[in-house]
Amino acid sequence: MAAQRNSSDRSALVQLCLFLCMPWQAEARQIRYSVPEELEKGSFVGSISKDLELEPRELAERGVRIVSRGRTQLFALNPRSGSLVTAGRIDREELCAQSARCLVSFNILVEDRVKLFGVEIEVTDINDNAPKFQAENLDVKINENVAPGTRFPLPEAVDPDVGVNSLQSYQLSFNKHFSLAVQSRVNGVKYPELVLEHALDREEEAMHHLVLTAVDGGDPLRSGTVLISVTVFDTNDNAPVFSLSEYRVSVPENLPVGAQLLTVTATDRDEGANGEVTYSFRKLPDTQLLKFQLNKNTGEIKLSENLDYEETGFYEIEIQAEDGGAYLATSKVLITVEDVNDNSPEVTITSLFSPLMEDSPLGTVIALLNVHDLDSGQNGQVTCSILGNLPFKLEKSIDSYYRLVTHKVLDREQVSSYNITVRATDGGSPPLSTEIHFTLQVADINDNPPTFSHISYFTYIPENNPRGASIFSMTALDPDSEENARVIYSLAEDTIQGAPLSSYVSINSDTGVLYALRSFDFEQFHDLQMQVTATDSGDPPLSSNVLLNIFVLDQNDNAPEILYPALPTDGSTGVELAPRSAEPGYLVTKVVAVDRDSGQNAWLSYRLLKASEPGLFAVGLHTGEVRTARALLDRDALKQSLVVAVQDHGQPPLSATVTLTVAVAESIPDVLADLGSPESSASPDDSGLTLYLVVAVAAVSCVFLAFVIVLLALRLRRWHTSRLLKASGGGLAGVPASQFVGVDGVRAFLQAYSHEAWLTADSRGSHVIFPQPNYADTLLSQESCEKSEPLLIAEDSATGLGKCEPTSNQQAPPNTDWRFSQAQRPGTSGSQNGDETGTWPNNQFDTEMLQAMILASASEAADGSSTLGGSAGTMGLSARYGPQFTLQHVPDYRQNVYIPGSNATLTNAAGKRDGKAPAGGNGNKKKSGKKEKK
Repeated sequence: MAAQRNSSDRSALVQLCLFLCMPWQAEARQIRYSVPEELEKGSFVGSISKDLELEPRELAERGVRIVSRGRTQLFALNPRSGSLVTAGRIDREELCAQSARCLVSFNILVEDRVKLFGVEIEVTDINDNAPKFQAENLDVKINENVAPGTRFPLPEAVDPDVGVNSLQSYQLSFNKHFSLAVQSRVNGVKYPELVLEHALDREEEAMHHLVLTAVDGGDPLRSGTVLISVTVFDTNDNAPVFSLSEYRVSVPENLPVGAQLLTVTATDRDEGANGEVTYSFRKLPDTQLLKFQLNKNTGEIKLSENLDYEETGFYEIEIQAEDGGAYLATSKVLITVEDVNDNSPEVTITSLFSPLMEDSPLGTVIALLNVHDLDSGQNGQVTCSILGNLPFKLEKSIDSYYRLVTHKVLDREQVSSYNITVRATDGGSPPLSTEIHFTLQVADINDNPPTFSHISYFTYIPENNPRGASIFSMTALDPDSEENARVIYSLAEDTIQGAPLSSYVSINSDTGVLYALRSFDFEQFHDLQMQVTATDSGDPPLSSNVLLNIFVLDQNDNAPEILYPALPTDGSTGVELAPRSAEPGYLVTKVVAVDRDSGQNAWLSYRLLKASEPGLFAVGLHTGEVRTARALLDRDALKQSLVVAVQDHGQPPLSATVTLTVAVAESIPDVLADLGSPESSASPDDSGLTLYLVVAVAAVSCVFLAFVIVLLALRLRRWHTSRLLKASGGGLAGVPASQFVGVDGVRAFLQAYSHEAWLTADSRGSHVIFPQPNYADTLLSQESCEKSEPLLIAEDSATGLGKCEPTSNQQAPPNTDWRFSQAQRPGTSGSQNGDETGTWPNNQFDTEMLQAMILASASEAADGSSTLGGSAGTMGLSARYGPQFTLQHVPDYRQNVYIPGSNATLTNAAGKRDGKAPAGGNGNKKKSGKKEKK
């Protein structure tokens, strides 16, 4: 399309050149049109075909077109209608600006005639533009002291239209201070002016707002506006004015430093520097000047020091306000200080009487107190009280004094000092209080004797103790103090077996430690009873007593003593008989031994050390019975030699040995016959055997005579000992003699007893087994026995020998940890057969009863109740020790005996003797019937 346009332009140019070169015969014709601006594109301008005297169709045929140079085509030809139309929207103000007339000229060429026609089109103005100011807002500044009539130029409005459509007039909104004046220049342009009609007052109205309107003359009318803001400048024509002539404020005295009291306000109607007000104090004393701080710009008054109502309760301050033009104003500030409860009561101890005797009467003055409060009114009213439940009270004295007095009885032993707190509280809201603390010491008087922690004491000491050994430590406490509490210990005078107590023990008077002055012997005495006295050092001194029991513990310091067979003085041995017809288990003889010790130290065991014919005889482990282990044969020698050892169970164990000679024959005559029967062939050996037999018979006779003499001596000694016991008031006095049988001064009490006390027998004397500590190798479990007498014996065996009350252990007893297995639980010596698997007696008491029975038998022999020939094969023992003797008539002493470590009691197993197996192996069955009642 662009190529076609270029080719047409070139052809037109050629035609134009030809046209110019051709001679013209007539002048060009001028065509004129008029069209308003702002028409739409294609709007009709004029009929060009008519003015060219052509038909519309001929325009194209003749090549009619518009020819112009350097101008945008504003118009175009419509070939169908043959009219001239607008080629676009036409703006007259853009084409011609403010020109009165706006003409657009161009030429129309008719190519076939090569003829030009000039066209001139006038674009007429329409009112399409409103008057317009350069700015929408206009600021005008006027001083308030400007005189009325003064003019102030205002900006002009511009209207691009012309003629009547252009700017015609100005209008100003109503204002009482201003008016509008319109002036015209030489060129006729109008401009507005603002005229001040009345004087301005910035304090009344600092800003005026006006609206200036510009109006044209078109139809319809168009206008433009501008907002005029008139700012009135200030002048210093007003003095500061306080909001109040007198300011009043009430503040509490505890207001913190820096707190704001109040703000004074002075206003100045002026502005800027003329209206800036500064504040200052006027005629204020230096003392008050330090307490208050004034902000010179804001008028805030703050506290710079603490207020004190008690110092000053009212302040009067004068404040001055000044503006920038030296105008002044003054006002007063009245500050009232309100009292607050900011002072706690003060308590002063005027007098204090300490220490105070604990026996002081009620109402005794302890302290004098003074109470004071700096506050006034209700805040200064003080009440006092004592904190805690104390035996004191406060009494009001004169003025503000209080007396602290006692109102309960004091006891220094309960409370030795009192921390007293007195609280003073005022009547403020909230109330304030002050506490004062002081200590009252209670002086002691000697009103308490020393006291022991127990009613009585007991302790244990092993025998053979070293001299000077510490036995026990006793402590008596005295709740008093100082000298009144210093305790001195002493022992009451007493005698033991005719010797003074002071030769046995001593006590440290300061520490209460008890020392042994000699070595004690359990076999001599079993316990010591003494009275210890504790005395304080007060004035007068007070004392108290306590009972102390010292129990001597047995040690294994005595070896077993063999009673039978007795050792002859000539060095020979006794002879026992064993018939050749004896069955296995036949009782040949019995070794009888005792031990002066007690408990497990006196538990004896027997064993065969040596035998001329091994395996022929056996010795009972616990009974000492020598029995045949097998049937006697013809080849067995006539004379058998046995060595039997007796050993106790102490630590370490002690032992003794005895040699037995057993003759294998039916009787002594048989022995003699066997020894003296002639042989068919005599030999030196036979004669020697006869000699030995004669010597043996003579030796047996000597032994028998010696034994009888010894028994008589022992009998006399027993009688003499019983006389001594009666004379000394011994514990066995008053016991019926029928209940005792003795040998060598030994008494055995043949009754059944309670487990609380027992009797034992040995080879030297009778003694009472006192309560022993609870350890495994004894059968006594009482911890203490608080009896004034060593032993009380009642005729009724069911009630026991005495009453023992257990108390706490002061000294731990020894513990050897000696135990029996179930198969070795003790029993009486006569309750087992003769084999080596027999069990021990069930307790010490049972063992001692066995010893007592043996001694009783020996005693009967001494009394003549039995003879050496009483039974074949016994060699002088009582018939009760023969093979058929079962000891059934001996009372059972184990019914009430407790075995340590077992829940069973001892029972009688006397029916299981002489080769019969014991029931249960330990003799723990109880007997019934009369034996149980015994």
